[in-house]
Amino acid sequence: MTRVFSGVKPTGHLTLGNYLGAMRRWAAVDQHEADALFCVVDLHALTVDHDPARVRRLSRQSATLLLAAGLDPELCTVFVQSHVDEHALLSYVLECVATDGEMRRMIQYKEKAARERQRGGSVRLSLLTYPVLMAADILAYGAGEVPVGDDQRQHVELARDLAVRFNQRYGHTFVVPRATRPGVAARVMNLQDPASKMGKSDDVGAGIVYLLDEPDVVRKKVMRAVTDSGQEVVYDRETRPGLANLLEILAACTGGDPELLSGAYTSYGALKKDTAEAVVEVLRPLQERHKELCADPGSVEGVLRAGAERARGMARPTVDAAYRAIGLLPAGVEEETAGAGSVVTV
Repeated sequence: MTRVFSGVKPTGHLTLGNYLGAMRRWAAVDQHEADALFCVVDLHALTVDHDPARVRRLSRQSATLLLAAGLDPELCTVFVQSHVDEHALLSYVLECVATDGEMRRMIQYKEKAARERQRGGSVRLSLLTYPVLMAADILAYGAGEVPVGDDQRQHVELARDLAVRFNQRYGHTFVVPRATRPGVAARVMNLQDPASKMGKSDDVGAGIVYLLDEPDVVRKKVMRAVTDSGQEVVYDRETRPGLANLLEILAACTGGDPELLSGAYTSYGALKKDTAEAVVEVLRPLQERHKELCADPGSVEGVLRAGAERARGMARPTVDAAYRAIGLLPAGVEEETAGAGSVVTV
Protein backbone atom coordinates (compact mmCIF):
# COMPACT_ATOMS: atom_id res chain seq x y z
CA MET A 1 0.00 0.00 0.00
CA THR A 2 1.07 3.58 -0.59
CA ARG A 3 2.06 5.30 2.64
CA VAL A 4 0.46 8.72 3.22
CA PHE A 5 1.50 11.31 5.80
CA SER A 6 -0.27 14.52 6.68
CA GLY A 7 -0.65 16.76 9.70
CA VAL A 8 -2.34 19.72 11.32
CA LYS A 9 -0.54 22.50 13.18
CA PRO A 10 -2.06 23.54 16.53
CA THR A 11 -1.72 27.28 16.00
CA GLY A 12 -5.46 27.93 16.08
CA HIS A 13 -8.86 26.27 16.16
CA LEU A 14 -9.46 23.98 13.17
CA THR A 15 -11.76 25.39 10.51
CA LEU A 16 -14.22 24.39 7.84
CA GLY A 17 -11.35 24.81 5.38
CA ASN A 18 -9.29 22.20 7.25
CA TYR A 19 -12.22 19.80 7.20
CA LEU A 20 -13.44 20.20 3.61
CA GLY A 21 -9.95 20.59 2.19
CA ALA A 22 -8.26 17.72 4.00
CA MET A 23 -9.70 15.99 7.06
CA ARG A 24 -12.84 14.65 5.41
CA ARG A 25 -10.82 13.04 2.63
CA TRP A 26 -8.42 11.56 5.17
CA ALA A 27 -11.33 9.80 6.86
CA ALA A 28 -13.30 8.85 3.75
CA VAL A 29 -10.47 7.83 1.42
CA ASP A 30 -6.88 7.90 2.63
CA GLN A 31 -7.17 5.76 5.75
CA HIS A 32 -8.91 3.06 3.71
CA GLU A 33 -6.71 3.09 0.62
CA ALA A 34 -3.26 3.74 2.11
CA ASP A 35 -1.03 3.05 5.06
CA ALA A 36 -1.87 6.46 6.51
CA LEU A 37 -0.33 8.53 9.30
CA PHE A 38 -1.99 11.69 10.63
CA CYS A 39 -0.08 13.88 13.02
CA VAL A 40 -0.61 16.94 15.21
CA VAL A 41 2.62 18.76 14.31
CA ASP A 42 3.05 20.64 17.57
CA LEU A 43 6.78 21.33 17.08
CA HIS A 44 5.84 23.55 14.14
CA ALA A 45 3.73 25.71 16.46
CA LEU A 46 6.89 26.83 18.29
CA THR A 47 8.33 28.78 15.34
CA VAL A 48 6.56 32.00 16.40
CA ASP A 49 5.66 33.64 19.69
CA HIS A 50 3.12 31.43 21.46
CA ASP A 51 1.42 30.63 24.76
CA PRO A 52 2.63 27.19 25.92
CA ALA A 53 -0.66 26.36 27.63
CA ARG A 54 -2.59 27.26 24.48
CA VAL A 55 -0.37 25.06 22.31
CA ARG A 56 -1.03 22.11 24.63
CA ARG A 57 -4.76 22.81 24.68
CA LEU A 58 -5.01 23.16 20.90
CA SER A 59 -2.89 20.03 20.38
CA ARG A 60 -5.35 17.98 22.42
CA GLN A 61 -8.31 19.61 20.69
CA SER A 62 -6.83 18.99 17.23
CA ALA A 63 -6.21 15.31 18.00
CA THR A 64 -9.77 14.95 19.31
CA LEU A 65 -11.20 16.60 16.20
CA LEU A 66 -9.21 14.31 13.92
CA LEU A 67 -10.84 11.35 15.63
CA ALA A 68 -14.25 13.07 15.61
CA ALA A 69 -13.88 13.61 11.86
CA GLY A 70 -13.76 9.84 11.39
CA LEU A 71 -10.12 8.79 11.63
CA ASP A 72 -10.10 5.25 12.97
CA PRO A 73 -6.99 4.19 14.96
CA GLU A 74 -7.63 0.64 13.75
CA LEU A 75 -7.14 1.81 10.17
CA CYS A 76 -4.54 4.58 10.50
CA THR A 77 -1.94 6.01 12.86
CA VAL A 78 -2.89 9.16 14.80
CA PHE A 79 -0.21 10.74 16.98
CA VAL A 80 1.48 13.92 18.20
CA GLN A 81 4.76 14.92 16.56
CA SER A 82 6.68 15.72 19.74
CA HIS A 83 5.91 12.24 21.11
CA VAL A 84 8.14 10.72 18.40
CA ASP A 85 11.81 11.73 18.79
CA GLU A 86 12.69 10.56 15.29
CA HIS A 87 11.25 13.74 13.76
CA ALA A 88 13.81 15.97 15.47
CA LEU A 89 16.62 13.42 15.02
CA LEU A 90 16.13 13.31 11.26
CA SER A 91 15.55 17.04 10.93
CA TYR A 92 19.14 17.90 11.90
CA VAL A 93 20.59 15.43 9.41
CA LEU A 94 18.46 16.98 6.66
CA GLU A 95 19.58 20.47 7.70
CA CYS A 96 23.08 19.25 6.85
CA VAL A 97 21.84 18.59 3.30
CA ALA A 98 19.65 21.69 2.83
CA THR A 99 21.06 25.10 1.88
CA ASP A 100 20.51 28.57 3.30
CA GLY A 101 19.27 29.79 -0.08
CA GLU A 102 16.57 27.12 -0.24
CA MET A 103 15.24 28.10 3.15
CA ARG A 104 15.12 31.81 2.40
CA ARG A 105 13.22 31.21 -0.84
CA MET A 106 10.31 29.58 1.02
CA ILE A 107 7.26 31.78 0.43
CA GLN A 108 5.77 31.20 3.87
CA TYR A 109 9.06 32.19 5.52
CA LYS A 110 9.16 35.43 3.55
CA GLU A 111 5.56 36.29 4.43
CA LYS A 112 5.72 35.36 8.11
CA ALA A 113 9.11 36.95 8.65
CA ALA A 114 7.88 40.19 7.06
CA ARG A 115 4.82 40.27 9.33
CA GLU A 116 6.97 39.60 12.40
CA ARG A 117 9.34 42.42 11.51
CA GLN A 118 6.42 44.80 10.92
CA ARG A 119 5.27 44.08 14.46
CA GLY A 120 8.74 44.92 15.71
CA GLY A 121 9.47 41.35 16.76
CA SER A 122 12.48 39.17 16.09
CA VAL A 123 12.33 36.24 13.67
CA ARG A 124 13.12 32.86 15.24
CA LEU A 125 15.66 30.64 13.52
CA SER A 126 13.13 27.80 13.67
CA LEU A 127 10.85 29.79 11.35
CA LEU A 128 13.59 29.62 8.71
CA THR A 129 14.38 25.94 9.21
CA TYR A 130 10.96 24.44 9.92
CA PRO A 131 10.43 23.34 6.27
CA VAL A 132 13.31 20.91 6.90
CA LEU A 133 11.46 19.56 9.94
CA MET A 134 8.41 19.17 7.71
CA ALA A 135 10.57 17.24 5.24
CA ALA A 136 11.71 15.02 8.12
CA ASP A 137 8.06 14.43 9.08
CA ILE A 138 7.45 13.05 5.59
CA LEU A 139 10.71 11.26 4.83
CA ALA A 140 10.96 9.45 8.16
CA TYR A 141 7.98 7.29 7.21
CA GLY A 142 8.76 6.66 3.56
CA ALA A 143 5.55 8.42 2.61
CA GLY A 144 4.87 8.26 -1.11
CA GLU A 145 2.01 10.76 -1.06
CA VAL A 146 1.42 13.93 0.94
CA PRO A 147 -2.10 15.43 0.63
CA VAL A 148 -1.64 19.21 0.91
CA GLY A 149 -3.20 22.48 -0.16
CA ASP A 150 -1.57 24.80 -2.67
CA ASP A 151 0.15 26.81 0.08
CA GLN A 152 2.14 23.77 1.22
CA ARG A 153 3.21 22.36 -2.14
CA GLN A 154 6.52 24.24 -2.06
CA HIS A 155 7.41 22.48 1.19
CA VAL A 156 6.69 19.07 -0.31
CA GLU A 157 8.90 20.00 -3.27
CA LEU A 158 11.66 20.78 -0.78
CA ALA A 159 11.20 17.33 0.78
CA ARG A 160 11.54 15.81 -2.68
CA ASP A 161 14.71 17.81 -3.41
CA LEU A 162 16.31 16.84 -0.09
CA ALA A 163 15.45 13.17 -0.58
CA VAL A 164 16.92 13.11 -4.08
CA ARG A 165 20.06 15.00 -2.99
CA PHE A 166 20.62 12.75 0.04
CA ASN A 167 20.11 9.60 -2.04
CA GLN A 168 22.58 10.79 -4.68
CA ARG A 169 25.28 11.78 -2.19
CA TYR A 170 25.01 9.04 0.42
CA GLY A 171 23.14 6.15 -1.16
CA HIS A 172 19.48 5.40 -1.59
CA THR A 173 17.79 5.98 1.77
CA PHE A 174 14.54 7.89 1.27
CA VAL A 175 11.36 7.40 -0.73
CA VAL A 176 10.84 10.51 -2.88
CA PRO A 177 7.31 11.75 -2.06
CA ARG A 178 4.81 13.60 -4.22
CA ALA A 179 2.12 16.11 -3.28
CA THR A 180 -1.50 15.17 -3.94
CA ARG A 181 -4.38 17.61 -4.02
CA PRO A 182 -8.08 17.00 -3.32
CA GLY A 183 -10.67 18.33 -5.77
CA VAL A 184 -13.46 20.80 -5.08
CA ALA A 185 -13.01 23.10 -2.05
CA ALA A 186 -9.40 22.07 -1.57
CA ARG A 187 -8.83 25.68 -0.56
CA VAL A 188 -11.80 27.25 1.21
CA MET A 189 -11.47 31.01 1.30
CA ASN A 190 -12.20 33.53 4.06
CA LEU A 191 -15.85 34.58 3.97
CA GLN A 192 -14.90 38.22 4.54
CA ASP A 193 -11.85 38.20 2.27
CA PRO A 194 -12.28 35.66 -0.56
CA ALA A 195 -8.77 36.45 -1.80
CA SER A 196 -7.32 34.82 1.35
CA LYS A 197 -7.70 31.24 2.54
CA MET A 198 -9.73 30.42 5.64
CA GLY A 199 -6.76 30.17 7.99
CA LYS A 200 -7.07 28.90 11.56
CA SER A 201 -4.50 31.35 12.93
CA ASP A 202 -6.11 34.49 11.48
CA ASP A 203 -6.67 37.26 14.00
CA VAL A 204 -10.25 38.04 12.93
CA GLY A 205 -12.82 35.24 13.05
CA ALA A 206 -15.76 36.89 11.26
CA GLY A 207 -14.86 35.20 7.98
CA ILE A 208 -13.80 31.88 9.48
CA VAL A 209 -16.12 28.98 10.30
CA TYR A 210 -14.54 26.96 13.09
CA LEU A 211 -15.39 23.29 13.43
CA LEU A 212 -16.79 23.83 16.92
CA ASP A 213 -18.87 26.94 16.10
CA GLU A 214 -22.47 26.69 17.27
CA PRO A 215 -25.04 26.36 14.43
CA ASP A 216 -26.36 29.90 14.89
CA VAL A 217 -22.81 31.27 14.75
CA VAL A 218 -22.20 29.35 11.51
CA ARG A 219 -25.39 30.73 9.98
CA LYS A 220 -24.52 34.29 10.96
CA LYS A 221 -21.02 34.07 9.47
CA VAL A 222 -22.22 32.59 6.17
CA MET A 223 -25.12 35.03 5.81
CA ARG A 224 -22.68 37.92 6.28
CA ALA A 225 -20.21 36.56 3.72
CA VAL A 226 -18.82 39.07 1.24
CA THR A 227 -20.28 38.71 -2.26
CA ASP A 228 -19.53 40.51 -5.51
CA SER A 229 -21.05 43.31 -7.54
CA GLY A 230 -23.85 42.35 -9.88
CA GLN A 231 -27.08 40.42 -9.36
CA GLU A 232 -26.63 37.21 -11.35
CA VAL A 233 -25.39 34.12 -9.51
CA VAL A 234 -22.53 32.76 -11.62
CA TYR A 235 -19.49 30.63 -10.88
CA ASP A 236 -16.34 32.53 -11.86
CA ARG A 237 -13.35 32.41 -9.52
CA GLU A 238 -11.54 35.24 -11.28
CA THR A 239 -14.24 37.92 -11.45
CA ARG A 240 -16.68 36.72 -8.73
CA PRO A 241 -14.49 35.21 -5.99
CA GLY A 242 -17.01 35.72 -3.17
CA LEU A 243 -19.77 33.85 -5.00
CA ALA A 244 -17.36 31.19 -6.19
CA ASN A 245 -16.29 30.55 -2.61
CA LEU A 246 -19.90 30.08 -1.45
CA LEU A 247 -20.69 27.82 -4.39
CA GLU A 248 -17.61 25.67 -3.77
CA ILE A 249 -18.46 25.33 -0.07
CA LEU A 250 -22.02 24.33 -0.95
CA ALA A 251 -20.78 21.89 -3.55
CA ALA A 252 -18.31 20.32 -1.13
CA CYS A 253 -20.99 19.94 1.53
CA THR A 254 -23.65 18.48 -0.78
CA GLY A 255 -21.59 16.57 -3.32
CA GLY A 256 -22.66 18.88 -6.14
CA ASP A 257 -20.86 20.81 -8.84
CA PRO A 258 -20.36 24.56 -8.20
CA GLU A 259 -21.02 25.59 -11.79
CA LEU A 260 -24.22 23.56 -11.99
CA LEU A 261 -25.36 24.82 -8.60
CA SER A 262 -24.99 28.41 -9.72
CA GLY A 263 -27.83 27.92 -12.19
CA ALA A 264 -30.22 26.95 -9.40
CA TYR A 265 -30.12 30.37 -7.71
CA THR A 266 -31.48 33.76 -8.66
CA SER A 267 -30.45 35.60 -5.49
CA TYR A 268 -27.46 35.80 -3.19
CA GLY A 269 -29.67 35.43 -0.13
CA ALA A 270 -31.02 32.04 -1.14
CA LEU A 271 -27.52 30.79 -1.93
CA LYS A 272 -26.21 31.96 1.43
CA LYS A 273 -29.10 30.37 3.32
CA ASP A 274 -28.65 26.98 1.64
CA THR A 275 -24.88 27.15 2.09
CA ALA A 276 -25.25 27.95 5.79
CA GLU A 277 -27.62 25.03 6.38
CA ALA A 278 -25.38 22.67 4.41
CA VAL A 279 -22.39 23.64 6.56
CA VAL A 280 -24.38 23.17 9.77
CA GLU A 281 -25.43 19.67 8.70
CA VAL A 282 -21.90 18.68 7.66
CA LEU A 283 -20.51 19.78 11.03
CA ARG A 284 -23.30 18.28 13.16
CA PRO A 285 -21.99 14.66 13.39
CA LEU A 286 -18.42 15.85 13.91
CA GLN A 287 -19.47 18.10 16.79
CA GLU A 288 -21.55 15.35 18.40
CA ARG A 289 -18.66 12.90 18.21
CA HIS A 290 -16.30 15.55 19.62
CA LYS A 291 -18.52 15.91 22.69
CA GLU A 292 -18.46 12.16 23.22
CA LEU A 293 -14.67 12.02 23.01
CA CYS A 294 -14.25 14.98 25.37
CA ALA A 295 -16.34 13.10 27.92
CA ASP A 296 -13.78 10.26 27.81
CA PRO A 297 -10.35 11.95 27.56
CA GLY A 298 -8.56 8.75 28.52
CA SER A 299 -9.58 7.15 25.25
CA VAL A 300 -7.95 9.96 23.24
CA GLU A 301 -4.77 9.72 25.31
CA GLY A 302 -4.69 5.97 24.69
CA VAL A 303 -5.01 6.47 20.95
CA LEU A 304 -2.14 8.98 20.97
CA ARG A 305 0.13 6.73 23.03
CA ALA A 306 -0.49 3.76 20.77
CA GLY A 307 -0.10 5.95 17.68
CA ALA A 308 3.25 7.34 18.85
CA GLU A 309 4.56 3.86 19.58
CA ARG A 310 3.53 2.64 16.15
CA ALA A 311 4.99 5.74 14.47
CA ARG A 312 8.33 5.27 16.26
CA GLY A 313 8.50 1.72 14.99
CA MET A 314 7.93 2.91 11.42
CA ALA A 315 10.35 5.83 11.54
CA ARG A 316 13.31 4.37 13.43
CA PRO A 317 14.70 2.13 10.66
CA THR A 318 14.77 5.04 8.20
CA VAL A 319 16.39 7.40 10.70
CA ASP A 320 19.02 4.77 11.59
CA ALA A 321 19.73 4.21 7.90
CA ALA A 322 20.11 7.96 7.30
CA TYR A 323 22.53 8.28 10.23
CA ARG A 324 24.65 5.42 8.92
CA ALA A 325 24.59 6.71 5.34
CA ILE A 326 25.70 10.24 6.23
CA GLY A 327 28.65 8.97 8.26
CA LEU A 328 27.57 8.86 11.90
CA LEU A 329 29.00 6.10 14.05
CA PRO A 330 26.36 3.63 15.27
CA ALA A 331 26.04 3.40 19.05
CA GLY A 332 26.64 0.16 20.91
CA VAL A 333 28.08 -1.84 17.99
CA GLU A 334 31.55 -2.96 16.96
CA GLU A 335 33.12 -0.94 14.16
CA GLU A 336 36.13 -2.23 12.23
CA THR A 337 38.73 0.50 11.73
CA ALA A 338 39.42 1.01 8.04
CA GLY A 339 42.80 -0.38 7.00
CA ALA A 340 43.97 -1.17 10.55
CA GLY A 341 42.24 -4.48 11.06
CA SER A 342 41.50 -3.55 14.68
CA VAL A 343 38.07 -3.53 16.28
CA VAL A 344 36.80 -0.65 18.39
CA THR A 345 33.79 -1.19 20.64
CA VAL A 346 31.62 1.92 20.96
